Amino acid sequence: MLNLSALHDPYLEAYEPENIDVELALRNYLLFSVVENETTALMSEQYLAEASSYYSKLSTNMPLKVLDEDSYERLYNKFLELRSEKAIESMNEEDGSDESEGEEDISLTEFLRTSSDILTSEESAPIIKFVNALFFQAIKKRASDIHIEVHENRGEVRFRIDGVLSKNVDLELKVVSLIISRIKVISNLDISEKRIPQDGRTQIKISGKTIDVRVSILPTFHGERVVMRILMQNDDIPTIYELGLGDDIIGEVKKLLLNSHGMILVTGPTGSGKTTSLHAFLKEVDTPGKNLITIEDPVEYKSDTISQIQVNEKVGLTFATAIRSILRQDPDTIMIGEIRDEETANIAIRAALTGHLVFSTLHTNSAAATISRLADMKIEPFLISSAVLGVLAQRLVRILCTKCKERDYFATKMADEFSFKTTAEIYKSKGCKECAFSGYSSRESVGELMIMDNLIKKALKVTTDELTIKKLLKRKGMKTISDKLIILLEDGRTSLDEAIRIGLAHA
Repeated sequence: MLNLSALHDPYLEAYEPENIDVELALRNYLLFSVVENETTALMSEQYLAEASSYYSKLSTNMPLKVLDEDSYERLYNKFLELRSEKAIESMNEEDGSDESEGEEDISLTEFLRTSSDILTSEESAPIIKFVNALFFQAIKKRASDIHIEVHENRGEVRFRIDGVLSKNVDLELKVVSLIISRIKVISNLDISEKRIPQDGRTQIKISGKTIDVRVSILPTFHGERVVMRILMQNDDIPTIYELGLGDDIIGEVKKLLLNSHGMILVTGPTGSGKTTSLHAFLKEVDTPGKNLITIEDPVEYKSDTISQIQVNEKVGLTFATAIRSILRQDPDTIMIGEIRDEETANIAIRAALTGHLVFSTLHTNSAAATISRLADMKIEPFLISSAVLGVLAQRLVRILCTKCKERDYFATKMADEFSFKTTAEIYKSKGCKECAFSGYSSRESVGELMIMDNLIKKALKVTTDELTIKKLLKRKGMKTISDKLIILLEDGRTSLDEAIRIGLAHA
């Protein structure tokens, strides 16, 4: 009996009925699960003809229902994962020879050379399917990194989602080494070398979209571990309005971007969205009449209109040497991925003073601390005041899931300690199906912007002390990152734990 009202249940489990060729059913887009304690055949409206035609050939009385697209896609992926796991177990039991391993390496290389879409490749080896499933899951869950770790008795895969790692799956030790070998092959790394760190890159194609992946392999006591960073494409670069920094900061940043020369710095710890902000700035100033060049390590966003240079220290292409060469390429705007040393800082400052608009990042905790950091790099205060236009310090804060957040009565008692209103309703994370049980639904940027105005320039003639400059900025009325975290906390949009993790200071 066909039920055409779309059934919504994204948490159905894959079920394989006896006497039915599930492989063939899957190729015809017919799935099976237990619905209301009854084995049920399931399909989607998109593949209605194929699935219903195959169902009519089955000698079964099980009910047939239509799933909504989201639920169907989730269940379909569960079947793919189930097939991969079985194939891996079978391969481990039946085939462990070096010869077969070499053949699988060849098939994987051919698979990548043909740039097959990982969602439509039916003939790939089991390990390939498993690795492809990891990529697919990571992108569906908005993960920025995939970690494959090995311990004494097991391995595990973890995804970094919204800046926090969460476990995805446990692996047997013998499977981990096979997976890492496949990752090495697709990244053009040496599969026989397991004693030294290796870095590489690869590309995957999902639903017709090509995605770059940066791969880092590190030998540990129990074996190699892998971290894969999923790099964004040009289409994923947000505009400055989409950064979530607030109208006050965006208005000031737009004024700074009108300058034809000078330096704009974005600061914060790793994973605070600095590179994303810089590319949003580049997008804002990118016009056909300008020459934009970047020097990055690595190139995280691929752009069709900007010349991008990848640092390669093995051949002597450092930030400093690249900037020198860039200056002979008649650039209007230069983006330097990171100022790491005195040499890079000096060249960047001088580029900003000689008619170029320079964007870069520094690892400091506040806008005021950036002045002290540049002074530590032997940059004279008068050069800082002349070259720097502004400094944006930012963080990425996780926003609570509105479906499951709950009152945090204990946190309310800490109002005096963290300087928020005692009458504020503070919430904490709980976790539900909507937020994949993380308790958080998204992230939002918070930042503080220091403009190099006459007041700051005058102060730099006397001191570069972080605390002195911070007090001066507070007197000017600048809202700090802590101030904005308190606003999010009082509005019930984030938790006290998250605010403290990001940098909410004690009063």
